[in-house]
Amino acid sequence: MVRVTLICVGKLKEAFYRGAAQEYEKRLGSLCRFELVELPETRLPDAPSPAQIEQALEREAKLILARIPRGSAVVPLCVEGETLSSPELAGAMERWAVQGGSSIAFVIGGSFGLHEQVKREGVFRLSMSPMTFPHHLARVMVLEQIYRAFQIRQGTRYHK
Repeated sequence: MVRVTLICVGKLKEAFYRGAAQEYEKRLGSLCRFELVELPETRLPDAPSPAQIEQALEREAKLILARIPRGSAVVPLCVEGETLSSPELAGAMERWAVQGGSSIAFVIGGSFGLHEQVKREGVFRLSMSPMTFPHHLARVMVLEQIYRAFQIRQGTRYHK
């Protein structure tokens, strides 16, 4: 069974995001070995300097890299990444699982994104859209797309 790890910087505070995320986590439980890793977001002042942002991203990168399961195909989510259709993501996940020894780790950064070091670890840089979304919503969207990818591969009616 494929192992899917979703590493997120920041916690879901709003109940509606938590509820949606928990529903997809529950659904994924029968399709893969799913693990959610929540890491603390570095607190920054209201108007952080570029140097402060860089330091925060470096700290978060160390935490992220320490939690990626060994041998996983790493998929960082970032604005400069490539977009995929749902069927394309399903096919890519199948390829990544083979490349990553049946283990895929998706990574969602905090408010300021991901450090370049994390992005360099990736087998593919994924973008959900050219639009900007709160990273809390991105978590729900990624969970839904991971679930959809498994449904596509199984040929269920969910994707229709």
